[in-house]
Amino acid sequence: MTFVKDPCGIVCVLVTYMAVLYADYVVTHWIILQTMPNSLWAPFHVVAFNTIVFLLGMAHLKAVLLDPGTVPLPQIRIDFSDLHAEKNYGHERGEWTMCTRCETYRPPRAHHCRICKRCIRRMDHHCPWINNCVGERNQKYFLQFLLYVCALALYSVFLIVISWLYPCQDCHVDVAQAQSRMMHSFGLFVIAIMVDQMHAILYDETAVESVQQKGPYRSNRPKMALLAEVCGRGHPMLWMLPCASLNRKHHDVPLLSHDV
Repeated sequence: MTFVKDPCGIVCVLVTYMAVLYADYVVTHWIILQTMPNSLWAPFHVVAFNTIVFLLGMAHLKAVLLDPGTVPLPQIRIDFSDLHAEKNYGHERGEWTMCTRCETYRPPRAHHCRICKRCIRRMDHHCPWINNCVGERNQKYFLQFLLYVCALALYSVFLIVISWLYPCQDCHVDVAQAQSRMMHSFGLFVIAIMVDQMHAILYDETAVESVQQKGPYRSNRPKMALLAEVCGRGHPMLWMLPCASLNRKHHDVPLLSHDV
């Protein structure tokens, strides 16, 4: 478990939960209960919508609190005094690189985050909306969070369209009020972020590597194998569940298992 003490990130996390709870209130109270007061579909939609909200909250909380893949610091301090004076101190030593900020060696695809102040394995980017880096261990939950937000947005739009097509005869909802409901639809903008995350996973290229124009890390690896690395080795049906853990055996391999 980890929590980054960044004021901007903490505010963004609070704003995220406030937006989700407000959207839940609007959709439940003003769209479902107001337009389907005497229908058996009302309790069904309330339960279904809030189930997605619950899964969204679990995925977001795990993305916030889980260690994204922090590279551990060595027990014995490494002398990097000579490297600080060199211009090419970031050169590769085999596939490993050296970080003079953390003063340690880091594995391939690890990068230093200036906000977390540590090197993160397979770091994609630092996201203020989860107040954490998106890395090797929490990218699955960040992707789930985006998928659930998209699902809620599409679900709310679907309910709005249903309320237009089948208006409640006893509700006296005019067109202006019905159109105002559309203003409460949320989350459509995260579709672009979700597509970007899927591209980063399926093409094995993080956002940092894309900026550095390094290209795919393993261009010939199957797409399902790349998804399994992020979502876990279990059945694909379990990939959408925030309670399904990653492959613990894979992640528990020591990062510094040899003397440096």
